Amino acid sequence: MELPLSLPAAAAVMALALPGLAAFLLVLICMIAHVTARKMPTFQRHEKEKFFVNAEGRKESVPSIHDPPTRDLSVVVPSYNEEDRLPLMMDEALDYLEKRQKRDPSFTYEVIVVDDGSKDETTKVAMKYCKKYGSDKVRVLTLVKNRGKGGAVRMGVFSSRGKNILMVDADGATKFADIEKVEEGLKNLQPWPNEMAISCGSRAHLEKDSVAKRSYFRTILMYGFHFLVWFLCVKKIRDTQCGFKLLTREAALRTFSTLHIERWAFDVELLYIAQRLRIPIAEVAVNWTEIEGSKLVPFWSWLQMGRDLLFIRLRYMTGAWQLETRKCN
Repeated sequence: MELPLSLPAAAAVMALALPGLAAFLLVLICMIAHVTARKMPTFQRHEKEKFFVNAEGRKESVPSIHDPPTRDLSVVVPSYNEEDRLPLMMDEALDYLEKRQKRDPSFTYEVIVVDDGSKDETTKVAMKYCKKYGSDKVRVLTLVKNRGKGGAVRMGVFSSRGKNILMVDADGATKFADIEKVEEGLKNLQPWPNEMAISCGSRAHLEKDSVAKRSYFRTILMYGFHFLVWFLCVKKIRDTQCGFKLLTREAALRTFSTLHIERWAFDVELLYIAQRLRIPIAEVAVNWTEIEGSKLVPFWSWLQMGRDLLFIRLRYMTGAWQLETRKCN
């Protein structure tokens, strides 16, 4: 009759088996990431997404990121069910932009509100600004279905006319005048290789205050996410998620035409692509205030982002995703 293994012997067997099990699981995860990957991002627009509706109610064809720029600045505002929070941001942004244009008549801009398949009156609210300021300055692009924040930003970027393109959250959490800070960050990166550079607004300097206001659970989730971002994808940017980023037109073209992630973790893939392409990146402290009404669901959104971070690294590492620039329609 065989005697069961003693506790030390069982522990030794487990110690020998664990590395092999870990290696097997890693290979299995890599295979799953590779097999389930959508090889290239989809850029197709629905027919209704190929035009803006101007202030007079007529359809105007959207321009293309591949066209030469005709404005100094494009501001892209991804918006999903933002009828309540959008006016605050638009009032502040347009007040700043109009005053800047009066100081410098050569300065030209456009604001593109991308309604990401909202179920409320987001498009109607945005169109009030289009009628007030004119469709050359304020444009509303309404998506047929929800794509996610990253997908909405990309659609706005691909429809822009600016030499520089600023992505801004619809909640107005970042003071719009801080664009001057990120512009300075962009300027300080010159000379830009191949006209490519990115300047990121950052809330990292506010982290101690934000931790004091958060629950332990949310704090643990935040630090866990930061660790995964650093370990898997982006090393030198402390705050990848601040929705206030300024890109040169060429940098926007190269990064967004490679982007696969369309939801919360798209910022991380964007910066991962930029670092792989050796695009210089600045991180600039900006003012930020938490605004009620966030669409982020703490546990499930963080879980989804954690999965996306792992897949970003594995899919590029295994060659399922490539750093290719494709023509977007």
